[in-house]
Amino acid sequence: MKKLIFAFLFTIAYAFVFGQTIGDTIFKNPKYSIEVRTYDLIKRLTIEEKIGLLSYRSPAIPRLGIVEYDWWNEALHGVARSGRSTVFPQAISLAATFDDNLINRIATAISDEARAKFNVAQKIGNRGRYAGLTFWAPNVNIFRDPRWGRGQETYGEDPYLTSRMGVAFVKGMQGDDPNYLKVAACAKHYAVHSGPESQRHTFNALPSKKDLFETYLPAFKTLVKDANVEAVMCAYNRTNDEPCCGNKYLLQEVLRNQFGFKGHIVSDCWAITDFYIGHKTSKNSVEAASLALESGVDLSCGPEFQDNLKNGLDQKLITVNAIDSALFILLRTRFKLGLFDPAGSTPWDNLSPDIICSDKHVALAREAAQKSCVLLKNTKNALPLKKDIKSLYIIGPSAASIEVLLGNYNGVSNRHVTILDGITSQISPGTSVNYRIGCLPDRATDIKNNYAISEASSAAACIAVMGVSPLFEGEEIEALYNPMGDRLDLGIPAHQLEFLRELRKRSNKPIILVLTGGSPICTPELYDLADAIIFAWYPGQEGGNGVADVLFGKVSPSGKLPITFPKSTSQLPSFEDYSMANRTYRYTTEEPWFPFGFGLSYTNFEYSDIKVSNSKINKNEPFSIEATLKNTGSVASDEVVQLYVSQLKSRYKQPVYSLKGFKRVTLDKNGSIKVSFEITPEMYMGFDEDGKQTFEPGTYKFYIGGSTPSARSLALGASSPVEILVNIDGK
Repeated sequence: MKKLIFAFLFTIAYAFVFGQTIGDTIFKNPKYSIEVRTYDLIKRLTIEEKIGLLSYRSPAIPRLGIVEYDWWNEALHGVARSGRSTVFPQAISLAATFDDNLINRIATAISDEARAKFNVAQKIGNRGRYAGLTFWAPNVNIFRDPRWGRGQETYGEDPYLTSRMGVAFVKGMQGDDPNYLKVAACAKHYAVHSGPESQRHTFNALPSKKDLFETYLPAFKTLVKDANVEAVMCAYNRTNDEPCCGNKYLLQEVLRNQFGFKGHIVSDCWAITDFYIGHKTSKNSVEAASLALESGVDLSCGPEFQDNLKNGLDQKLITVNAIDSALFILLRTRFKLGLFDPAGSTPWDNLSPDIICSDKHVALAREAAQKSCVLLKNTKNALPLKKDIKSLYIIGPSAASIEVLLGNYNGVSNRHVTILDGITSQISPGTSVNYRIGCLPDRATDIKNNYAISEASSAAACIAVMGVSPLFEGEEIEALYNPMGDRLDLGIPAHQLEFLRELRKRSNKPIILVLTGGSPICTPELYDLADAIIFAWYPGQEGGNGVADVLFGKVSPSGKLPITFPKSTSQLPSFEDYSMANRTYRYTTEEPWFPFGFGLSYTNFEYSDIKVSNSKINKNEPFSIEATLKNTGSVASDEVVQLYVSQLKSRYKQPVYSLKGFKRVTLDKNGSIKVSFEITPEMYMGFDEDGKQTFEPGTYKFYIGGSTPSARSLALGASSPVEILVNIDGK
């Protein structure tokens, strides 16, 4: 209410200065402030019109010259569900690059295409779903359990990595113009939303305050404070007994008051309906819609506000002031986007559609695919392959699949390059190349009498492209082979494993296994069946070229795992348990199959000479730590240098170690560089049981290396990290 009074006073003042009366259409005049224009528009609306504008399908108001607007749009890794656009690697793939500069460039390209598509859509009168400028991305939930089908949409299991990637994405999407938003990004799903998909409309996540503020909320906080994200989407589930979209503690006390969020809050689609159908916390649709509005939701994705708020007013469950306050916040976003300004007002109104799937953006998608590939094994120098190898056999259900390039929440392109296409485009014309699918992705075939195995075993090398696809994992009802979306069995499909066993039995030639998927494939036997393993994720429209670039050594693999690969689901706590105990690399004591941060290269790196800048460090005093990195191998390569911290003694249960910094660097063979990290107090502060950040004086151990500082990483061939003890005084 205070905001509305403040805006009203400004309206009077501006009208006086510019010699206009309150009756003039101030909301259409860009020379007024957004606040004044917003208030001017609100005071012209009827209550029915106000309620209509609080729904994601905002209707036109012809008497005021306002066109319809649909708020629902997607852009997880490219403009999605809206025709042709550049399809970049899936979000989990982008996290594997550990390259926030790259993510920012990709988001900039996505928002360029979004504006160009919007410009054309407006000209042809397309104002429906997926045609607007408000994009419900990124997904900054924590991939706390590898069985979650939507984990592929996230930036992995670590809150620091998720925060860095999310900030880079939001800044690239929203732009840096002082007057306008390029597009509006949205941090979702707030909060503690991470499966199971089968229970998302009913489950009650019960995290401790410590887990909530230490793991589940940091990315949302960082996107608000460091990136000024324009929107936050509240989740389907309950958190600590209250529906997330009706949770005043989460939406008001934490998001608005503690984090300082100023943008709009949108419900997940039909989440308000879950109040009375799934969660049973409201008696009916009117109570549910009224609770959501009063709790802080400004926009409903679904019909709940449109159908019920008038009745909520009549029953005195809500007030007109509550509607006006939500509408003020919501309309402000449309003004920031320039949607009420004359054509040509924003810097992007003349962006040409030629930029969509342009060569520049395709090259960027290829770079991302290259950098996201994670080399998990490479014995006997099986990779890189020589382009003039005498014979090569390509096999497997993912080799010629476009599906495995796309992930979910994807656009479509006219320039898809499958892994088969990428390999055959780079191999020598003199090489004998053959391809068979070999086995189907979803069901068994006759392995004993498969002619494809016989042919493959006789080639100089075989590339088996296998794993899972979006048919196996995704959102609720999205995955055809797992109808509720989650992968409760994390192994490679059984018949694919059987096929590889038979191939290994018959062949003594190199077998290179390329795995696709958006979540861990946890079958340790694969390590013995293949000479080299590359995890390619869902690598986007240029995935085939990116994977081939790595296979043939055009680039050295440099991706790192943004999520732990357990040996099996037996190492995991219950899927329904939202405690972080024994979850992710930060809290588990189980030895994984592949650790967080792990990824090999075609060269070798050596870390040495770790140093701290200050001999004595006091509380709240920043300092720096540096180490020397040397490429001791024979090829140039990128390396992702990672900084971890471990608190040696604490009153509270703290992570085993936590990622607190990373830098991607490029080194020629025999090249070396000093890599330095600035250490701020927040990087070594922990959390108490009430979820408050605390500092405890004592000894901290800092590690710099190319993976998590674990025995398992070393056993798999990672470089030895360097470490240093730092005593931080409480003074």
